[in-house]
Amino acid sequence: MKNIIEMDKRYVAQTYKRKPLALVKGKGMVVEDIKGKKYLDFVGGIAVCVLGHSHPALVKAISDQANKIMHTSNLYYINKQVELAQILSTITPAGIEKFFFCNSGAEANEAALKLAVKHTKRARIVAMMGSFHGRTALTVGATWKAAYHKPYHAIIPEVVDFIPYDNLDAAESAVNGETAVVIVEPIQGEGGVKVPSDDYLPGLKKICEKNGALLVCDEVQTGIGRTGKWFASEHSGVKPDILTMAKALGGGFPIGCMGAKTEIMKSFAPGDHASTFGGNFLACAAAEATIKAMKKSKLPQAAAKKGEYFMKRLNELAEKHEQIKEVRGKGLLIGAEVSSKKIADEIVEKAMKKGFLINATNDTVLRFVPPLIVENQHIDKLVTALDQILKEF
Repeated sequence: MKNIIEMDKRYVAQTYKRKPLALVKGKGMVVEDIKGKKYLDFVGGIAVCVLGHSHPALVKAISDQANKIMHTSNLYYINKQVELAQILSTITPAGIEKFFFCNSGAEANEAALKLAVKHTKRARIVAMMGSFHGRTALTVGATWKAAYHKPYHAIIPEVVDFIPYDNLDAAESAVNGETAVVIVEPIQGEGGVKVPSDDYLPGLKKICEKNGALLVCDEVQTGIGRTGKWFASEHSGVKPDILTMAKALGGGFPIGCMGAKTEIMKSFAPGDHASTFGGNFLACAAAEATIKAMKKSKLPQAAAKKGEYFMKRLNELAEKHEQIKEVRGKGLLIGAEVSSKKIADEIVEKAMKKGFLINATNDTVLRFVPPLIVENQHIDKLVTALDQILKEF
């Protein structure tokens, strides 16, 4: 392990604050480090590994496709891309039926914002305080945390107006005839697992319609069954103009996607946007297998049930331990806010020593985004460990 850390420091860009842990194997909910120690994984690759690790259907799909053809580029038609687009049209909110494929959530959001600007012929973007939309120049400019974008102000377009999340009065004041697009996460993930009021997204949609702006729902973290429905925007019945997804879409294989209403996607002409690797055979085969396996096992519905149980157990902890200030979330996107960053960091470290992987976001929020195959017994084991840890404070 020491050698890996030293080699990483020597040869790899130091852009991540890593835990002193090197994982080398995974099966289902369990991952194993280089020393052979096993952990229950409640991070799931940051809301990515919805099927768990090394799911046989996903492994087979990737292996079979790799034996046929992996990549040709978008200079030619890609049958797997067409198949995936058709499948996505059956699970996305009504109206979202044309898709652009890329490699990540940031790229999907970049495509969405570019499409909105081209379609509306306007320049302003409204984004939310607490937001996270990616690390490209445009998407980091629409991301709230100053530390992420301050060093790059010279190359970030000054076209974004930030407003408070879950505040329709602020949206009413900010959105106007110059606004091309409002981009919003149905539940803020990096911002601390913040769940808005039921009328928030429908209210935003009405404000956008009144002003001729488009509504983009960033479902990179909330999409593909995570919250108990295929997409979190479905909980409030809102129909976005544009929707983005990534993370869980490939079950662990990198793929991003931007979907839009047909009349909006028509604003993109050949040459307007592109991606060399976007939607290649291997990525689309992985995504197709992931969605089919999720449908077969009814994982979105399972996420709703298991999420309710998980929230119940965490709320029981909150009643016993004053360090937990609030438990919030939907489905298996859950946050437990604790009283300080120090406590959050210590809980993450102590949980790892006990064989559980969790993480903290927004300084004080313990975030739980396990594979959707998680069982109640796994949740019970984690809650027992957290109870023991919290007793130490």
